[in-house]
Amino acid sequence: MADLTEQYGKFGISEKVYAFGEEILGSLQERFHGIDAVAEYNQLKVIRAMQECGVSEACLLGTTGYGYNDLGRDTLEKVYASFFHTEDALVRPQITCGTHALALALMSNLRPGDELLSPVGKPYDTLEEVIGIRPSKGSLREYGISYRQVDLLPDGSFDYDGIRAAINDKTRLVTIQRSKGYQTRPTLSVAQIGQLIRFVKEIRPDLICMVDNCYGEFVETIEPTDVGADMVVGSLIKNPGGGLAPIGGYIAGKKECVENAAYRLTSPGLGKEVGASLGILSSFYEGLFLAPNVTANALKGAIFAANIYEKLGYAVVPDGKQSRHDIIQAVTFGAPEGVIAFCQGIQAAAAVDSFVTPEPWDMPGYDSKVIMAAGAFVSGSSIELSADGPIAPPYAVYFQGGLTFPHAKLGILKTVQNLLDRQIISL
Repeated sequence: MADLTEQYGKFGISEKVYAFGEEILGSLQERFHGIDAVAEYNQLKVIRAMQECGVSEACLLGTTGYGYNDLGRDTLEKVYASFFHTEDALVRPQITCGTHALALALMSNLRPGDELLSPVGKPYDTLEEVIGIRPSKGSLREYGISYRQVDLLPDGSFDYDGIRAAINDKTRLVTIQRSKGYQTRPTLSVAQIGQLIRFVKEIRPDLICMVDNCYGEFVETIEPTDVGADMVVGSLIKNPGGGLAPIGGYIAGKKECVENAAYRLTSPGLGKEVGASLGILSSFYEGLFLAPNVTANALKGAIFAANIYEKLGYAVVPDGKQSRHDIIQAVTFGAPEGVIAFCQGIQAAAAVDSFVTPEPWDMPGYDSKVIMAAGAFVSGSSIELSADGPIAPPYAVYFQGGLTFPHAKLGILKTVQNLLDRQIISL
């Protein structure tokens, strides 16, 4: 076999950095074996769902116009409902991103006078304008829907007393963000989410419990709907799209919740009956088929990054040995130079737009400058090798994705080389 160090050298990675990476990698093989076992389990779940729903070659074709009687679209939604063990699902290219899917789920299941409760602290930045925490046209707040949140305790656990006190007669929907967003808190496991849902339902069984499942699909062998969630919501250009879906989002859950979302997405009286699939269903099906193993590759990359940067002395969440419940790895640099150097290293390792140098900018939906590295086949796809972070204290970067582990490995080594060359770290 050709010398790998020579190949990595062509990307500007020194033998010293390569050897450092190999030393870390040698200690992770047992951990990687466990990830492969979860991927195998979830792969069988996906295939079984496709078989049970009778996926055929005809399902891979698309429709135009109104999209009436779209066999592939309707069957795909049955597959998602089967996989998530829910009554129904809405899986559409007309859902433009994860934020759109979440906004759709919230706006369709809340009414004026209702209150939305987050028992896990502040939501992801782009939801602040949806809710109305930051004023924005069309927000929930403009429609008379109030918001309340209960922060996690300092150790990252739920403030059950605070949650009990926050639930009142106006509370209608409880939103649970599984992943950390731009925070350095731990990601919630499915088991933890189940405990929280049981607690909420004991107080008010009628409350809708919605889980923002972005970045968490296929990481464990069960999903939030297996532990009582009424809805799970996510983006197809993250885990479930397998790197192939060019757009789209999903909502899976109770039939009434999904129907409400469908009527909001299209129009009262039309709902799920319209919405042409426009010839992209094959990428949705094949992406879902590949998703368990693509997610496994991203997880391996995240664990590799955690162990690398922990060894270099940085605070990482999760740490190198903790169990994983999403694909995101946070690394806190404490200064903007580290965040920028990391993201520019990831960009330089991309197959697409490797020659581009990302810089912080005022991105829509965020309240501070954000830097994003994303040389992707699908624009903005964060199941592909990517990294981003706000240029604000504590100056943490959030790394995720990698359709293959070798690509994730290259990206991480390139970040180390970048930091070394700029004398931010030493080996």
